[in-house]
Amino acid sequence: MKLVSSWLKIPFWQRVLAGFVLGALAGWAFGPSAETWFGPLGTLYVTLIKMIAVPLVFFAVVNAVSSLHGQKSVAALGGRTFLWFAITAALAVCVGLSVGWLLQPGKGLSGLAMAPDFTVREVPTPVQVLLDVVPSNPFKALAEGKILQVIFFAGLLGFALVKLGERVVGLRKLAGEASDTMIQVTRFVLEMTPLGTFGLIAALVGAYGFEKLLPLGTFVFALYLACALHIVVVYGGLLLGHGLNPLKFFRGAAPGMQVAFVSSSSFASMPVAIRSVTHNLGVDKDYAAFAVPLGASIKMDGCGAIYPALTSMFVAQYFGLDLSASQYAGIELSLSQYLIIALASVLGSFGTAGVPGTAIVMVTLVLSAAGLPLEGIGYLVAIDRVLDMMRTMTNVTGQMLVPVLVAKE
Repeated sequence: MKLVSSWLKIPFWQRVLAGFVLGALAGWAFGPSAETWFGPLGTLYVTLIKMIAVPLVFFAVVNAVSSLHGQKSVAALGGRTFLWFAITAALAVCVGLSVGWLLQPGKGLSGLAMAPDFTVREVPTPVQVLLDVVPSNPFKALAEGKILQVIFFAGLLGFALVKLGERVVGLRKLAGEASDTMIQVTRFVLEMTPLGTFGLIAALVGAYGFEKLLPLGTFVFALYLACALHIVVVYGGLLLGHGLNPLKFFRGAAPGMQVAFVSSSSFASMPVAIRSVTHNLGVDKDYAAFAVPLGASIKMDGCGAIYPALTSMFVAQYFGLDLSASQYAGIELSLSQYLIIALASVLGSFGTAGVPGTAIVMVTLVLSAAGLPLEGIGYLVAIDRVLDMMRTMTNVTGQMLVPVLVAKE
């Protein structure tokens, strides 16, 4: 018991970092067998996180909406939140295009092997995406973890509680108590993060090794650099512009960023992200319960903006196309292609909200819009897990940033 108490006294981020380092060492030492030995630890951790995410969001949104004073407050907060989602996405596209232009990760490559299981993903229409926000069966949406549908139904329940007023005081109180209970359950589960990090990283390092990464090392470096620049320069600049201390923000957001990096899932990171912005960064818990889950569905600076923009540059360079003045399949590719890539990335991230495999769907959408060959996606699928770690950390950092900015305003 004394050993457990001593372990819990160590700062959370240090425990997670220790799990990361030890996991990397274990993966290197055990090789491919590390996935068999340690992988189940990571799988168990991600399953536990997903177990708590849906009830946490459901009760938090019901409680949050029923606590807000009418529809005007919700509309004002929602408008500011969406505006910052769009602004940061546009800035992320600019970063992705700039890094792709400077580093040229597709130049000089040839003979890359396409992933054998790669198939072109079908991109749903915006109308279909909007229709899918409304659940035909709320219980099925809860069971399948469809967050946008859960938010919609929970918000509707919250508005109903506001409308009924004093007649449902007990039910509103119950929603608040259920939300507090799920927050406590979340605290229990998050104590597993260091162990889960160990298992996930050990399995990843053991399964991949360096032979899969070396041929596309420049692209991996370019993506990590673009995401790091976006987090440090763009997010840091926005925080400074709002009179906030970037170091304080990153310290408070560190737990959410760490979980996002090792789990590669915005959905799995959502409980710790909510806790980070409320407990560490002082955002009102009712607003955070609305903004963070919404961001986990549609706020994808890494997957939906930087990655598609950078991949477009990679594909054009690999196939010998010059986006400034050349031709592909008889279509002249000029400066307008850059604008198409930018618009498709920003608008597409909203238009594919809640669609599984957002990164691949977004790249398919952007390459199709720019008239670039979709076969290029197949070369990157083999290393997608490594790319997804940094993409997801960027996503989740942005999902935590926007509530902080709106709360300051």
